[in-house]
Amino acid sequence: MRKRTKRLLGGLTLVGAAGAAAAYITKKKNMRAKRKPEDHPLSVWARPGMSVTFRGELMPGRQRDARTFKVKKLLPSGRVVLDGFAGEHAENEFERIS
Repeated sequence: MRKRTKRLLGGLTLVGAAGAAAAYITKKKNMRAKRKPEDHPLSVWARPGMSVTFRGELMPGRQRDARTFKVKKLLPSGRVVLDGFAGEHAENEFERIS
């Protein structure tokens, strides 16, 4: 192979590598921009002060009033802390509002 051909192929390799690096960096910037939580707030199923009712299967033998509690705090994980009831609780533990 001639020296001229080697230079041409080496130059093409460098241009290809630079293009791949630019594409990678651009894609990484776009992914980071999409992840901002301020731009896309999560869907919130409960808010502090709201009343929620445990499903009947979780507290058998109790009337609806005895299974109803107020939300004290909403955690970043989507779980809630209730006023007057210990622990963290997930959305699937409560009855749906219809």
